[in-house]
Amino acid sequence: MELELNFVEKATVLVVDDTPDNLSLMSGLLKDDYKVKVANGGEKALKIAQSDSPPDLILLDIMMPGMDGYEVCQHLKSNPATRDIPVIFLTAKAEVEDEKKGLELGAVDYITKPVSPPIVMARVRTQLSLKASADFLRDKNDYLEIEVAKRTREVMAIQDVTILAMASLAETRDSDTGNHIRRTQFYVKALAEKLKAHPRFSATLTSNFITMLFKSAPLHDIGKVGIPDRILLKPGKFTEDEFEIMKTHTTLGRDAIQHAEESLGMNVEFLSMAKDIAYGHQEKWDGSGYPCGTAGDSIPVEARLMAVADVYDALISRRVYKEGMSHEKAVDIIVAGKGRHFDPDMVDAFVDLQDEFRAIALRFADSDHDMAQKKVQLDRLSGAEGQA
Repeated sequence: MELELNFVEKATVLVVDDTPDNLSLMSGLLKDDYKVKVANGGEKALKIAQSDSPPDLILLDIMMPGMDGYEVCQHLKSNPATRDIPVIFLTAKAEVEDEKKGLELGAVDYITKPVSPPIVMARVRTQLSLKASADFLRDKNDYLEIEVAKRTREVMAIQDVTILAMASLAETRDSDTGNHIRRTQFYVKALAEKLKAHPRFSATLTSNFITMLFKSAPLHDIGKVGIPDRILLKPGKFTEDEFEIMKTHTTLGRDAIQHAEESLGMNVEFLSMAKDIAYGHQEKWDGSGYPCGTAGDSIPVEARLMAVADVYDALISRRVYKEGMSHEKAVDIIVAGKGRHFDPDMVDAFVDLQDEFRAIALRFADSDHDMAQKKVQLDRLSGAEGQA
């Protein structure tokens, strides 16, 4: 003898009616195929529906003392926890307007008394089947949304790590950089947030733009990878020829990022921004910068933001061949460059944010250990040049 086991749990139907005979009738009709719960009033029905074990479907009378069926349906459909439970009105109210009102409130069906048992069972079965399909699709959609969000976070994390790894290539070769790329990353974000409501910048400095700006900022000095050590690590003033070579780091950076973008075969928003920053952050408001001598608003906004951040950090940072300038003196120099080196409105924003800049600088300060390692690196370089 074969024993067939059915592991599919029966659906639960809640019958709501103030008449005991009707509750008994519907319970007897449904009990062989479904789990049946009963409620003799609207408040009790809502309590069951909102419990940890809600019904899969509700058969709801309309004419009840206190809270009628229409009110019960309204409460069910207004609550996110119960709005997806299908409601079938089971009532003696047979007017078209009554049925119209019930369906407009969110009921999936409307059956008038006296009921036909086969019709009731068929309609209950149909609605439970539709609910099962809807629940499956809803669960599947929730799962897919979770998976997409998870994969997106993973891609973003890989992207961020890759950017920092690329930026660190420049940092490891430049004895002066330290935490420079992290500090400038937060400086430009602070400036952009400050200026996003400004009439000159509100159309550009959107939330997405600022997110991309923060992501791409570490690549501003990536071109220094292509500068020879004898120039990049020189602990003193450049000769004219050396400075011309040093200035090429802007073009080298842009071209390296451009090559990466071409390898992907598509335009990538943060890489396009990174190109503008790498190529334009040494331009000056009055046109005296490099590599193109671009002036004013022709300089990309992101490059102008980085110009303020980059210069401030260079001024306050301690180097093996110099002490860092005081915050106050650095602020004075930035202010003096208003309208010449820097966008005037960005300088005003910087002045308002100077305490936040100071806090960022302290948060990502270079350690004495880092400075000692840099000095050893420079000493080795000097020794190698001497032997050569």
